[in-house]
Amino acid sequence: MASRSTQILEAAARVIARRGVRGLRVEELAEEAGVSTGLIYYHFKDRTGILRHTLEFINDRAERYTTAALDGETEPLSPREELDQVLLLELQDTPEVRENSTAWGELRASAVFDPVLREDLARATLVWVQEVAALLGQVQPLAPAATLAAAAERLTALLEGLSMRWLSGGLAVGHARTLMSEAVEVELTRLRQP
Repeated sequence: MASRSTQILEAAARVIARRGVRGLRVEELAEEAGVSTGLIYYHFKDRTGILRHTLEFINDRAERYTTAALDGETEPLSPREELDQVLLLELQDTPEVRENSTAWGELRASAVFDPVLREDLARATLVWVQEVAALLGQVQPLAPAATLAAAAERLTALLEGLSMRWLSGGLAVGHARTLMSEAVEVELTRLRQP
């Protein structure tokens, strides 16, 4: 059974995905989580604390469903296969991924107006870009670090855009996955060039 704080964070991700950050009300969150508002404030101090911890929760959950899928492979993946999987697993039509991606998009949109959230989101994005750059570096070990970072930024930004188009009905998930795979190939081709 999940701890109370995890239960609250799961509920916060659901509420943010459904109603956005601006629609997040502590009373509604308490009802969704099946806890008192006092318990929410005990664990997270204030609304900013809820948002910060929810962002961390979303990132951790994405890492868990990505890692679990990779660990489930019977044979070890090549660095290229791992890179593809890590990116494409963010475009799976499952409730968990839909909720995570929607909540991430809502947090990103709200960060435009919230400097604290903007800093937290910038840090989380930087970590994600660095992880993708490291995977690109495993595929193309001789590529310069700055070039790997730029490729990772393009890929993660594209992934966010494709995800939002898919979630909002502007793109089929299969087509989004194809576009992402093609973009990975384009970036790897660029990294191979002297």
